[in-house]
Amino acid sequence: MTEKQLKQRIIDTALNLFEKYGYHGVTVDRIVAECNTSKGGFYHNFKSKDELLYHIHDVFITYVLNKAQEAYATYETPTERLCAIIQSFVKAFDLYKPHITVFYQESTYLKPEYSKKINEKREQYKQILFQVIRDGIEAGEFRPELPVEITGMSIIGMVNWTYKWFNPNGPMTIEEIAKIFTDLILHSLLTDQAKLNDKITPFFLSHFSHS
Repeated sequence: MTEKQLKQRIIDTALNLFEKYGYHGVTVDRIVAECNTSKGGFYHNFKSKDELLYHIHDVFITYVLNKAQEAYATYETPTERLCAIIQSFVKAFDLYKPHITVFYQESTYLKPEYSKKINEKREQYKQILFQVIRDGIEAGEFRPELPVEITGMSIIGMVNWTYKWFNPNGPMTIEEIAKIFTDLILHSLLTDQAKLNDKITPFFLSHFSHS
C-alpha cells in the first residue's frame, strides 16, 4: 500500500466511524485498528485526530471554493457564472457526502486554529457568490430589488440542505438535481429583459430551464 493509499484509507475509515459514533466516540486506536495500520502510520499522515477532522472539512470546502473561483474566471456573464457555481456546489454533495455529513455533525469540535481556516474559506466562497449577484444586478441580468446578501445566503441555505436528503441510488442523478436547483434560482433572479436577451436566453434554456 502506498503512502497516498494509506492516507485515504485512514480518512475513509475515520469518516465511517465519525458518522456512526461521533467524533468523541472514536479514538485514534480504533481508527488504526479498523484500517489495519499502525499508530506510526496514522501519525505520519496526521499529527492528531483534530488535524484529521480538519482535513475532512477542508477537502470539500476547498473543492467548492476552487470551483467558484474557476467559474468566475472562465465564464463571461453573471448568469453563466452563477449556473456553474450552483452546479459545482450541488455536485459536492455527491462527491463528498460523508465529509459534509461529518462536518455538520462534528464541526463544533474543531480547534480554533482549524476552525479559523475553514471559516476563512467559507467566507471567501460567500463573497464570490455575493459578487456574482452584484455583477448580475449591475449588468441588468438579475432583479435589483433583491438584497445581495439575503439572496446569496438563500442559495447557500437551499443547496446545503441537500446533504440531508440526497440519495446516490435515488431516481435522479446529482446532475439532474443541480439543473432543478439552477432552474429554480434563475427563474427567481433573472429580470424579464434578461430572459429575452439573445446571449442569455439560449444558454439558460438549453442548459437549465424545464419550462
